Amino acid sequence: MTPAARAALVAAATVAADQAAKALVRTSIDRGDAVDLILGIKLVNVRNRGIAFGMFSGGGAILVIFAIAALAALLIFFARHRDRPLVWLPTGLLIGGAAGNLIDRLRENGVTDFIDFPAWPAFNVADMAITFGVLTLLYVLEGPPRHGRR
Repeated sequence: MTPAARAALVAAATVAADQAAKALVRTSIDRGDAVDLILGIKLVNVRNRGIAFGMFSGGGAILVIFAIAALAALLIFFARHRDRPLVWLPTGLLIGGAAGNLIDRLRENGVTDFIDFPAWPAFNVADMAITFGVLTLLYVLEGPPRHGRR
């Protein structure tokens, strides 16, 4: 399987998991309600009309344009670095996460967030994919830890 096919598979799986989880939350929990899970962690049904941590709330079309530009930049990066080992993984996670949230933004004018930890803003599967995508990308770019040579 080519790196591009792997990235596409990861992106598709990420979008599918994200959209399925959000649909389940939207049909199971009324907007604004919360369900206690464990240790203060809750399932909620809230809309984030901004980006990370609700910043730029009400940005509307500008946020959509920014997301599309970020996706285009990511695709260019991938095209230039596709021979690098494992670059397909963060690329797929980042594309899938961005696309999952973009779908919400276009369909509902805001992103459905549903995992709520104490003292942390609510987030979703797409947000987790973006976070792990960035961390994995740093690993891919920097390489595994190198130990001193003897």
